[in-house]
Amino acid sequence: MSRPKNIRHQALMVLLAQAEEGKPLDRVLAQHLVRHPLADPRDRQLLMAMVYGVLRWRGVLDEVAARYSRHPLAKMKPLTLAALRLGILQLLFFDRVPAAAAIDETIKALQVVRQPRWLTGFVNALLRAVARDRGQIKMPDELHSHPEWLRQRWLARYGQESTRELCRINNLLPPLVLRVNLLRTTVAQLATQLGQAGIEVEPGAFVPEALLLPSYQGRIEELPGYGLGWFAVQDQAAQLVSLLLAGGPTGRYLDACAGLGGKTAHLAQLLPPASQLLALEPQLERFTLLQENLTRLGVAALTRQQSLEEFVADRSRDGHGGGVFQGILVDAPCSGLGVIRRHPDIRWNRQAADLAGQQERQVALLGLAAELLIPGGVLVYAVCSHEPEENEGVIARLLAACPHLTLDDPRPRLPAAARSLVGEDHFFRSLPSAGLDGFFAARLSKN
Repeated sequence: MSRPKNIRHQALMVLLAQAEEGKPLDRVLAQHLVRHPLADPRDRQLLMAMVYGVLRWRGVLDEVAARYSRHPLAKMKPLTLAALRLGILQLLFFDRVPAAAAIDETIKALQVVRQPRWLTGFVNALLRAVARDRGQIKMPDELHSHPEWLRQRWLARYGQESTRELCRINNLLPPLVLRVNLLRTTVAQLATQLGQAGIEVEPGAFVPEALLLPSYQGRIEELPGYGLGWFAVQDQAAQLVSLLLAGGPTGRYLDACAGLGGKTAHLAQLLPPASQLLALEPQLERFTLLQENLTRLGVAALTRQQSLEEFVADRSRDGHGGGVFQGILVDAPCSGLGVIRRHPDIRWNRQAADLAGQQERQVALLGLAAELLIPGGVLVYAVCSHEPEENEGVIARLLAACPHLTLDDPRPRLPAAARSLVGEDHFFRSLPSAGLDGFFAARLSKN
């Protein structure tokens, strides 16, 4: 598509790029804004509201569009369907946008990319019909904001009331959560700086080092203290996962799937003095950001652009075997279905069949990690998913294959307010209904 001419045009560009490239929406949006920066913060907020809104409510938007279209949605071109979704979203969910402006600007976005007159006429007529009837439109159940396969899984497991509540929460704008970097500042000092900047701040309910910014929608880099490394963006559930590896003796520790380094930086803060921390991340883009984040936060950790499989293979070639680490965190690649409220595109990019493949990878990673533990060492497994295949199913297979591992009770490592998140089965589970991202974690010891 050509250079963006209005905010609707930009929204269409981002939606189509995300669908074509299959990358996470936040990454596609960030790359788009680098190429096409918006000087006015209000334009940036509107763009984000449109893009995220379309993906949060896509199922509902499609049902409404289907009622007014003689053409099956499945046969429409991606651009046409994206324009319909974008227009209907504004008409049904954006109270402050006049209907005429929503329709006209959406049509202009199609005209910029030289869509034929008959197609812009079709989109225009459908949107005007929705605008005419919007006071009488019976909205589809919010369950339909999630794909059929996913909501059927949740209905079977949670029941209708809890599933509807989960879908509702997944479509709310979650608060920005900061983890205060105690290596650089204090909770009180950062909260004061944020308050003086006119930013609403709330204390975390589960983690003392957490601060919630419920109404902030600006750029992270513009928050007070960002350049000084005073904080990392990290949900409370993710912060609690790092605590499961805390409290051990001085030794060597491994973050086997470091990603962007949120948990790596937290672990570095938690480990006993004189401990060594190694972080592995195979993807170049993520590895570069990992190093940048650790530098900004003032964290001392070794990093390698390697996967856990590559790290173990190198050790084997060099003749090194057996355990070497006192503690290992495996924040494994997963479906990400527990963080849909932050990443609404995930629900549309996953299928039920993906879960079995994820489990195979997760079990394999844990098997490699278990061999790297010294006797008495601790292994923490975590995923941002509450699907059984990636949770209890993984641990059951791991314990069957590794009888030298024992499941621990992680509650003593958690703040008192968070201990209710651990069940009698000793598994840590957090759900969006508690105001947290959906995480599962287990702590295991090597006999």
